Amino acid sequence: MSKSRFSAPRRARLALSAFYFFYFVLIGVYIIYLPQMLKQRGFSATEVGIVYAAAPLMRFLLPFFFRRFFSLDGQVYRGALILMVTASALFAPAVASFGFYLGINLLFGAAMGVVLPYVDTIALQVMSQKHYGRVRLWGSIGFIAIALWLGHILGSLGEAFAYLGAASLLTLFTGMYLIRFDPHGDIPVDRTSERAFSLRKYWAFWASALLLQVSFGGFYNFFTIYEAAHGFSQEMISYLWSFGVLCEIGMLYFQGPLLQNRLLKVIQGATLTAVLRWAMLWIWPDLLAVSYLSQGLHAVSFALYYTAAIAYVFQLYVQKKLAQQFYLGITFGLGGSVGAVVAGWVYDAHPEALFVFEAWVALAAFGMILIHEQRHRRGHALG
Repeated sequence: MSKSRFSAPRRARLALSAFYFFYFVLIGVYIIYLPQMLKQRGFSATEVGIVYAAAPLMRFLLPFFFRRFFSLDGQVYRGALILMVTASALFAPAVASFGFYLGINLLFGAAMGVVLPYVDTIALQVMSQKHYGRVRLWGSIGFIAIALWLGHILGSLGEAFAYLGAASLLTLFTGMYLIRFDPHGDIPVDRTSERAFSLRKYWAFWASALLLQVSFGGFYNFFTIYEAAHGFSQEMISYLWSFGVLCEIGMLYFQGPLLQNRLLKVIQGATLTAVLRWAMLWIWPDLLAVSYLSQGLHAVSFALYYTAAIAYVFQLYVQKKLAQQFYLGITFGLGGSVGAVVAGWVYDAHPEALFVFEAWVALAAFGMILIHEQRHRRGHALG
């Protein structure tokens, strides 16, 4: 009986669930509360945008170095976890200087550019797409838990940094345990295969993924600020974030049947949903019901899209870990970096135009994924 309860697959699912929980607690503090706290500290919207472009930029650059010089193995992963904790501890003393704080964000982004791709690859290797969603939802639970908790009690930037440090330590502990479930462990990677990795072959897919994440720049970095400017309290904004994540959790649990042999169609539908979502926030910025409805669409535009996209990339490429690094690097990396900076510029110049801009960018992403589908069909026909 005990053997069954604590079998290797079950231990892997429990360990992955714990990791995702604490990792996304960390991300929740970093994304939801620090931008507003930095604004209160005296950072301009453009400076907040630049700061929040630093970590994604490192996620984008890192896979190119790994393709040429490094392998994402257990040793590199351990080092990234330690760097993540070190950077988290340095945020508080660095905040007095914009340049210093920006530099620490670069280190933090470098660590995150290794940690999540490594863990996502383990998850996709040891379980089905259906089970992936049911494990990954613990990340969403962690995100909503910290959003609700800090929405009630957070009072200062120092408190936010304390929660950031605690979450990074718990992520370190659970992340270290996961190494034992890597099927390939520290086996050397075939460098010839890594160098053969091609973005050009599926350029339209990568362009679509990039543009969609650019469109999320206003949401991730300025949604709290945007909603506060339209009269919503910090407590109400925490409820909005939490509602979006609750919808995300529901989707992650039940999405399995939607991911069976139709990943491109799912990606297309989720991309179009993002267009609708940003348009709603632009047209009805003061209506609480519309804000809740928009957050409900997070289930499709983020949760369903993300699972479909990483599963699709996992199918497309032989170089699994490198492919996940490039996916996170191009989307949450380059897309997040460009999205944060541009959203800062747009918000500084025309705050009310932020989400109509994001809607147009998401529409361009939809056009690119249609082009990818046509190219992919022609490629199969020629094959």
